[in-house]
Amino acid sequence: MKARIICILTLVIVSVSVSVAHAENWPQWRGPALNGVSTEKNLPSKWTTEENVAWKLAMPAWSGSTPIVWRDRIFLNVAETDANIYLWCVDRASGKMLWKKLLSGGDVKMRKQNMSSPSPVTDGKAVYVMTGTGILKGFDFAGKELWSRDVQKDYGSFGLNWGYASSPLLFEDSLYVQVLHGMKTDDPSYVLRIDKKNGKTVWKVERPTNAIRESPDSYTTPALLRYGKTTEIVVTGGDCVTGHDPATGKELWRANGLNPDNNPNYRIVASPIVFNEIIYAPTRVKPLLALRAGGRGDITTSHLLWSTVNGPDVPTPVTDGKYFYIVNDRGIMWCLDAKTGTEIYGQQRLKPGTYSGSLVLGDDKLYITNEEGLTTVIKAGPKFEVVAENPLNDYCLSSPAISDGQIFLRTATNLYCIGKK
Repeated sequence: MKARIICILTLVIVSVSVSVAHAENWPQWRGPALNGVSTEKNLPSKWTTEENVAWKLAMPAWSGSTPIVWRDRIFLNVAETDANIYLWCVDRASGKMLWKKLLSGGDVKMRKQNMSSPSPVTDGKAVYVMTGTGILKGFDFAGKELWSRDVQKDYGSFGLNWGYASSPLLFEDSLYVQVLHGMKTDDPSYVLRIDKKNGKTVWKVERPTNAIRESPDSYTTPALLRYGKTTEIVVTGGDCVTGHDPATGKELWRANGLNPDNNPNYRIVASPIVFNEIIYAPTRVKPLLALRAGGRGDITTSHLLWSTVNGPDVPTPVTDGKYFYIVNDRGIMWCLDAKTGTEIYGQQRLKPGTYSGSLVLGDDKLYITNEEGLTTVIKAGPKFEVVAENPLNDYCLSSPAISDGQIFLRTATNLYCIGKK
């Protein structure tokens, strides 16, 4: 009997451990692996504004910022109607606001953009958030402010044509923040490493570029590249992609070729993706470059694996390492071989509309949300197959977040928690 009890308890513990292992957090806008991929299963495929919705929370305005999730907490960067920007903390179970903290005044709207666009990041102990006004703050989970920085006050005004929108990258003990600009300033672009404990600058390095007019402007978020025992920070913008040493900020390598015709309007919105030691660098549609890791110096041709002229403008692509999925602003979709760039299928039409949210992959399904709030669910793999089309009938710029069997979607008027936990 004792042996049976021990056996049953062991099975229960293993079962619970497996369940917990697959209940992922979504700690930054590209998820737990920093690439838009979730390993969770049994995710919802169909919903409406009322059906398969656990709860919804009213939002005061639209935002390109994606909600992030850590266990029972959701954090959002929110521009309210008083022209102030706040960090909201929401209870995951009920959808009720637990607290909100003022980040900055001075919110302005610039077409689709407002100053709440950067997504927060968290390590499960503290949450860090940047605003388009240059305010960067850290809070604990109870809402206590840990530190505050004014990046524009410290290093000069941002000079992007459409306002600052890059999210911080959190890695180990530091935040990595890029300011890549040039349309409205002659100040150099730069990258910062900031100590997450106290908000102090560890290093600041300039990132030079020969890009002209609007092309120095970058709205991307840095990516993390790991291969062997090496870790690098990947930054795109200013017609090139660069890799930096996290310890010093030193530029280790650079690939040009993101603006082969020296177009003065080649600002970059879609962020770089890293998967299986390959760096995928989008630009303004064409070309998208796939580069092999491990280079030093000029790797423009030496480490180029493939390129395509069918890249996105705004939505960041996603890959599982086998297939590479692209959706452009008009809802045209491609699937390429992730290692060779060979077209698996191309020019498949999603529902007409404008697509700004980035692609998310989970449970062998792709989730793609357009600006009308329609999320199309596509079966992952070599055949284009629409699983479902889910309308929320509301303006949407944000990307889906996945955590513990649920999908979190933010529109102009609501944050939706979709599916049962």
